[in-house]
Amino acid sequence: MGSRQEVHFGTDGWRAIIDQDFNRHNIAATAKAAAKAFLKEHPAGGRVIVGFDCRRDAAIHAQLAAQVMAGQGLEVLISRDYCPTPVLCWSVKQDDAAIGGLMITASHNAGEYSGIKLRMNDGGASPKAFTDLVEGFLDDEPAPLSQNITSVDLVTPYLDELLTHADKPRIAAAGLKVLVDPLYGANRVYMKRGLEAAGVQVTQIHGEADPDFGGLHPEPIEPWTNEACAAVRELQLDAGFISDGDGDRLCAVDSQGRLVNPHRILMLIIQYLAGKGAKGRVVSTFSASTMVRLQCKRFGLPYTETPVGFKWIYQEMLKGDVIVGGEESGGIGIPQHVCERDGLLMALLLCELMATTGMNLDQLLAQTYEAIGGEYHYKRRDLRVTQPIKERFLATLPTCAPTELAGQPVLALSRADGIRFDFPAGAWLLMRTSGTEPLVRIYAESLDPAVMEALLDAGQELVEGA
Repeated sequence: MGSRQEVHFGTDGWRAIIDQDFNRHNIAATAKAAAKAFLKEHPAGGRVIVGFDCRRDAAIHAQLAAQVMAGQGLEVLISRDYCPTPVLCWSVKQDDAAIGGLMITASHNAGEYSGIKLRMNDGGASPKAFTDLVEGFLDDEPAPLSQNITSVDLVTPYLDELLTHADKPRIAAAGLKVLVDPLYGANRVYMKRGLEAAGVQVTQIHGEADPDFGGLHPEPIEPWTNEACAAVRELQLDAGFISDGDGDRLCAVDSQGRLVNPHRILMLIIQYLAGKGAKGRVVSTFSASTMVRLQCKRFGLPYTETPVGFKWIYQEMLKGDVIVGGEESGGIGIPQHVCERDGLLMALLLCELMATTGMNLDQLLAQTYEAIGGEYHYKRRDLRVTQPIKERFLATLPTCAPTELAGQPVLALSRADGIRFDFPAGAWLLMRTSGTEPLVRIYAESLDPAVMEALLDAGQELVEGA
């Protein structure tokens, strides 16, 4: 079986179906190649930390990866129990002896998938240059195993440090009641434990051990968020927090049971940080809401835009002047904590913002819309296409230059990541292909929801007519 053909690192890691391409041979080959890449970057050697999520056989797969990396001469620590990806990232960052990390997870993919994410010595995502190096080391030679690995509790030190980022007495005094829905993922138990330690009253759903995610897709988007929205409304709670399969992403629910998407969460985190006197850049992607830019303007914070993918935000964080970075899919990170996304940290800070202002999420957002000139309506449409259509669409991008779409004049055009059109009053349309699936993702936003839908339709026509 040729691992070089079967293992390929996409936007953030390698993912495959368990017992098909995600098998012992390919796990061992990838762990060995990762060890060689870490040693090439750190010839003196060092420590690697291994974590795993709640998927089927994740602990077994992590044990194999750890033994393979130890067999290459690395010191290896392995998590005593399942953990969210942010726990691994923070653990690597705060350990001076750690030169990297390996996480067994398929993030938000369905239960039949697993995968491997690699992290650098600051806890941040591995750049393409590093994963290219890993792929170059892949071979089919047997990987020697070593039992010289050490099991450690990664979660407790992480939670202890996390709670230092929030005003626990103020949160406790507010008497907040929230729902937590980890979607059976790696934040089960831990998000509840962390928020309760801060004085929040927590009701949890989908927190049982279930490697098949109870038939849900562990991604905090509709329809998988419907039960959480209904529960917040029925129980008359202040808010709800929904995280993905490996706990690095977050969606929220307001007190009316309505979804608060990641754009709006990022706006509120910007308000939280500005209220703390934070100074520095906010970084987000081409697919971020116009409202994020307007919120930065409101608080006098510089804004930087990147291609889609947190790895690009990470590259900006390395420059040292970023206070927060966030992406459309729900990943938001504060580099002072770790240069990675962290769903639990965002939930904790939103609780503090509510406690400090005495306002719930819907009230905070209503205040924001008034301050920035209105509420923008945003939607993403994932268009599953055949490979020929995807390739034809990509071939048209260099010459695609309409002057009008859906009755809206095109004011600007960018091909920095797919193709993006900007229209009057902050409206925009973005089309970009998935790096791992036969999908073209179409994003649109406008103050007028009818214009937003018309732009989505126009984008779909461009794709399908390519």
